[in-house]
Parts: sequence; C-alpha cells; structure tokens
Amino acid sequence: MSGIHPFRVLRARPLWIVNGVITGVLALLFAVLYVGANVDPVDHMKKLPVGLVNADKGAAAGGEHINLGARITESILKSPASGGGIDWKVMDEKEAKEELGEGKLYGALVVPADFSSSATALTGTAATQSTGTWARPTLTVLTNQSAGSMGSSLARAATTQAAESASLQVGEELTARAGQAKLPVAARVLLADPAAVTVLDGHPLDPHSGLGLTAFYYALVLVVCGMLSANVISGQVDHALGYTHNDMGPLRLHRPLVRATRVQTLAIGSTVMIGLSLLMGTLVMAGAIGIMGMDAAHLPLLWLYSVCAIAVCGIGALALLAVFGTPGMLVVTLVFIGMAVPTAGATTPIEALPGFYRFLAEFEPLRQITGGLRSILYYDAQADAGLTRGWVMMGAGLAVAALFGFGVTAWYDRKGMHRIPVETKPAKTAVPA
Repeated sequence: MSGIHPFRVLRARPLWIVNGVITGVLALLFAVLYVGANVDPVDHMKKLPVGLVNADKGAAAGGEHINLGARITESILKSPASGGGIDWKVMDEKEAKEELGEGKLYGALVVPADFSSSATALTGTAATQSTGTWARPTLTVLTNQSAGSMGSSLARAATTQAAESASLQVGEELTARAGQAKLPVAARVLLADPAAVTVLDGHPLDPHSGLGLTAFYYALVLVVCGMLSANVISGQVDHALGYTHNDMGPLRLHRPLVRATRVQTLAIGSTVMIGLSLLMGTLVMAGAIGIMGMDAAHLPLLWLYSVCAIAVCGIGALALLAVFGTPGMLVVTLVFIGMAVPTAGATTPIEALPGFYRFLAEFEPLRQITGGLRSILYYDAQADAGLTRGWVMMGAGLAVAALFGFGVTAWYDRKGMHRIPVETKPAKTAVPA
C-alpha cells in the first residue's frame, strides 16, 4: 500500500486533461451532428421528389379545346419558385399511387379529370343559381407520412403553394375569357381565385404506426441492442477467459486465465452475438407488437430482418472494440448513434440535409435498416421500397466489419501484440517462528 489518500488523484493533471478532451470533443461533435443536420432543412433542401399529375381531359371553350391542367403543370415545371428544392416528377395517377406506396415520393399534386370543364363553367351560366353556389374546380394535394413526417410536410407546403399559384394563374385566364359578360358579383370574385385545394393522405397508414415513425424507432432499438450488447459481450468474454475481473456488487469474481489470441477472442464474441441476436430479435418484436400494439405485417420476415440487423450491428461494434480497445466504445457510439440518428432520414429527409450528412447517409447503418423496415411495415415488403437496399447494405456492413476486425486483430497477433494480463503478486504472509 502506498499510503496516499485516494482523493489526491484529483490533483493529477492528466486525469482532468484526458477526460476533459474526450468529453469536450464528444459534446462538440454531438452538438454539430444533431443540430447541424436540422438547423435549416428548407434552405438545404435539394430535389425533394414530388409527383405532378395532370389527369385533366380538357374542355371546349370559345370554339377551341383547352386543357388548363397542361398549362398548370407546364407553369409549375418552369417556375423558379422552388429553387431546385422540389424535384417535380410528371406522371399519371397510377404511377403516382405506386410511387407513394413505395416511399419514393413525399407527396403529389393532382389536377383532376374535370378541372378544365369545372373552371370554364364558371364563366358561363352553368353555376347552380338555385342554390346561389358555384362548383369550384379542385386541385388535390397528396401527402405521404410513411416516407417521413417532415418530408411530407415540406412536400405539402410546396404543393399547396404551387396549387394556390396555379389557381391565381387560371383565374387570370378565366377573367379574360369572361370579358364583359354579365356575371354575378360572387362569380367574378370566384373567377379571380377559382380552384379549391384539398389535402388527402396519399398512402394511409395503420393507426398504430406512429405517424410514419415506428420504422425509425424500431430500427433504433435494433441498432442500440446490437451496440450495447456488444459492449456487454466483450466484457463477459474477457471475464470468461480470465483476462478481467467481474464485479458483482461488493463481490469481485475472477476466473482462471485461458490464453486466447485476439482473433479467437473476437470469434468467440461474434458467436455469442449471433446466438443472442435470436433472443433479442424475438423480444424486440414481442415488446413492440405484443405489448405495445405496434401495427406490423409480414411477421416472419420482420423477425428475420430484426435478428440480422442486431447481429450485424453487434459484430460491427465488437470489431471496433477489438481493434481500438477501451476507446472503441466511443467510436462505436459515434458510428452507431452520433452520426447515424441525424442521417437516418426519419425526421429530416435526406434531400433536406447538408451535403456532408447526405454522404454519411449512404452507408450509415441506421438509415439502411430504417429503409428496410419501412418497406416491411408500410409498403407490403416491396423490394424496391428499400428492402433490397437494406439486405444488401447489411451484407456489405457485415463483410466490412469482418474484414476490418479479423484483419487487424490477426495483424496484432502476428506482430506479437498479445493480450497479456497484469499478474498480481500474492501478498506475503507472516511465517511463525
């Protein structure tokens, strides 16, 4: 025993400097990653995919056939108002329904088949004079919360603004066509802004779908299970091999040393992770669906996807822990949480993130897992709706983790950098004379 009081370590500068640098960097990184991704999504928005459907059949007016829907779509496509933030995709109603049902569109603006006939009727005597009302043409805005609540809101704002501008444009043309015709005052007021804008859900979700967020939170649970269980498994494997103590309350347990290479240690941890992923994937489903009542379909596929996601994230975390040692947990936290949550596309769509975050989103695990879960939970497990990408990226992630983890640990072993425990000498006991 040194006889030095334990609290004297508080005077040691390295204790404050090292911990201050680590915690300070973490605080700064998390602030930049989380706040920076969401500070101004409208300004960073580029090419948010929104459908533009012209189903208008046109109408005869003044001896000619006009199609106001075609003029509206042409005007929207040429308008600089969106500033490149919206990527208008011209398509028919069937295509729009399919892409909304695959999460490829955040919304759509639909010009109905009777738009021109309803609009031109306002300039004549077709109004229902008996009730004193006029049948207004309608423009329909479709939303898609399943693709992300904020993305759907951004698309709704853009489509609503485009619809209102289109109504004013049509109003100018109708007013010009009406000329000096004797129309009721109410009809002339209506002509200036003739179209009614209705908002409908383009891809309705089940009530227990968290407004399109259950896929993200379910994916987050899978990633956290893999990440945290890797930390637990790494410590317990070290304890089982006798390299570390295991404190259980006031008790300190220690097993006999079983010498293992770094590669063998990582292989043991990965095997345990695969086995426990079966348990964790099952319990996550039981908790989310059985206890909390989350709406879900394709349960066997969801179970398999959940198990694989936990296993891949867990093995990836184990690889980082094996390569970096104690600092590996900080790296794991940054990779699986710090950089993953802002780039998952759950709250802020990928198209509304700054360029750096879009780059991270291409390979960050949480985004890939979320995309696959959206397909399973919201889009009838369609391959093109994110499920194929989810499987492919999980396979790629597993391959990278295995190559990195086993490659570096094998190099450690070849260089003789073995895990040598610090042997403690037994305390000397007094021998009676």
